[in-house]
Amino acid sequence: MTTTEVTPSKPAPSASVVRRELRSQRARSTGRTIGTTLLNGAISLVVVLVLWVGALWVFQVEPYIGKGPLDVIEYLFSAPKAEENRALLTTALGETLYDASIGFIAGLVLATMIAVLFTLVRGIDHALMPIAMLLRSVPLVAMTPIIVLVFGRGEAAVAVMGAIVVLFPALVTIVFGLRSASPQMLDLVAVYGGSSLTALRKVAFPASLPSFFAAVKISVPGAITGALLVEWLATGNGIGHGIISAFGRAKINEVWADVVVITIVSIILYNIVAVLESFVLARFGPAPTR
Repeated sequence: MTTTEVTPSKPAPSASVVRRELRSQRARSTGRTIGTTLLNGAISLVVVLVLWVGALWVFQVEPYIGKGPLDVIEYLFSAPKAEENRALLTTALGETLYDASIGFIAGLVLATMIAVLFTLVRGIDHALMPIAMLLRSVPLVAMTPIIVLVFGRGEAAVAVMGAIVVLFPALVTIVFGLRSASPQMLDLVAVYGGSSLTALRKVAFPASLPSFFAAVKISVPGAITGALLVEWLATGNGIGHGIISAFGRAKINEVWADVVVITIVSIILYNIVAVLESFVLARFGPAPTR
């Protein structure tokens, strides 16, 4: 007669241990994502610098017109009026970022509201989407005088111009994200008696987070572009006006400094959104994204 040895089974880990392990994995994943994002931002700055110097060398731009990185650094930090130059640039940058934030918020909020309406009311997109496409297809330079006549030269014109720039790409991206929700999950909510709003809140919104952040990353440089344009043609403030004014007065160093600073700020803001995206998706995003 033989006896069979029974190996005692390992006890299942407790719920607290599982939660700690999940939090640890999520923190490691988020840390790797943030590190990758910061590395990509640094690479972007290096690429811009190489293209800048390379373009000046390839096209043999005259030193009076084509200013390199050392010229901009000298203008901002070592020239006799460097402190005055920095103060002027800082003031203009603050005005441009304020204008860009108005257009960004207005455009993104409007795009989100319209995307939700498209998702809840099927078929309405066929009626409203041509209007968004029309606004996008008309050149903004041609539309600006009309916007100024209707809304004046204040914050209302800034909000309208920024919203036009941001609206269409953000709208298309957010609508795609909301409609990418799993049909099975939507059916499950309906079976348990959930309304369309419940399905939108519980299923569609979490599924659309990657697309929403993609829309935000697209909208950040778009809002800055809209702010520069409206400053140039309407408000007479900020870096948009400063570039045109400095160019007209043949202050080439100031032109290059304005362009370089707003480019660097755009790259930094883009990467800040990417870092925020990694945090939010690790906490609230769909399972494949976590």
